[in-house]
Amino acid sequence: MSIPKFETFTSGAVPVEVENIDTDQIIPARFLKATERKGFGDNLFRDWRYDAANRPVATFPLNDPRYGGQILVAGRNFGCGSSREHAAWAIADYGFRVVVSSFFADIFRNNALNNGLLPVRVSEEFLRAIFDEIRRDPSAQFTVDLDNQLFTIVSSGASTPFEIDAYKKRCLQNGYDDVDYLRSISAEIESYERQRCGTTE
Repeated sequence: MSIPKFETFTSGAVPVEVENIDTDQIIPARFLKATERKGFGDNLFRDWRYDAANRPVATFPLNDPRYGGQILVAGRNFGCGSSREHAAWAIADYGFRVVVSSFFADIFRNNALNNGLLPVRVSEEFLRAIFDEIRRDPSAQFTVDLDNQLFTIVSSGASTPFEIDAYKKRCLQNGYDDVDYLRSISAEIESYERQRCGTTE
């Protein structure tokens, strides 16, 4: 799997101010037939983006031209429900690199990190500040700095730190999945195995 390296970036955001968004709402089960990780973005939030006649719902944020960017901002308890990895695939395939919420379901958070998608957990207060900023200015900009683990509201300069596992951080910074990471340290693994077996070849 090819994962782009994660570098500091500044972007607009798409707000979905709903709590308890589950994985079936992110990508409905009827779209899980494909095994490749491509095309799922077309059906991200499908039942919210389109009505029964398959017409775009103009009021849904992904259909609102005022919003755009690589950051999805959502309410508390994002990614709950079933453990389907396709939810992370759909969000990443749509073009998001970051999801911001005040709480993530554990399985979704792990699936996101395994697929090059950064879940940024912020406080309830800071999340409200982000939503307030987007309401004030739909084109508001935000900076995501993975190296220093900071999320910043550009207009005010208000920043908040976020946590990430050191291993997953290194993988995102280098564009590694788990296999890529093992390949990157193959020389160290081989050296260790030679020492463990008492050989020098």
